[in-house]
Amino acid sequence: MLQKIYTKNAPDAIGPYSQAVIANGMLFTSGQIAINPATGLVEADTIEGQTEQVMQNLGALLKEAGISFENAVKTTCFLSNMEDFAAFNEIYGKYFTEKPARSCVAVKQLPKNVLVEVEVIAVL
Repeated sequence: MLQKIYTKNAPDAIGPYSQAVIANGMLFTSGQIAINPATGLVEADTIEGQTEQVMQNLGALLKEAGISFENAVKTTCFLSNMEDFAAFNEIYGKYFTEKPARSCVAVKQLPKNVLVEVEVIAVL
């Protein structure tokens, strides 16, 4: 059985999905973009600002599940422009200090035209 994770400290799902789900001792987050959950808006317009908001959103979901960034085993990162990789990576590295497995790809477009989206798989 799946356990759905919800916190008001991360953006509400804007479609037919959950913020995160626990299954078989693993947490699977939906991709998080740079929406400020307090306002429902994308406020940052730089890769640095958006990445910080994404990490805060992911941190809220991890916390709600009773874990932290150290529990992450795999991330998938989407950038709208691979030229932002170095700046993104600098901030990402401050949060994912245990260096989980990762994929990072450039995509044509992300929801709400954001610059970055990240999803996490973590062990409980």
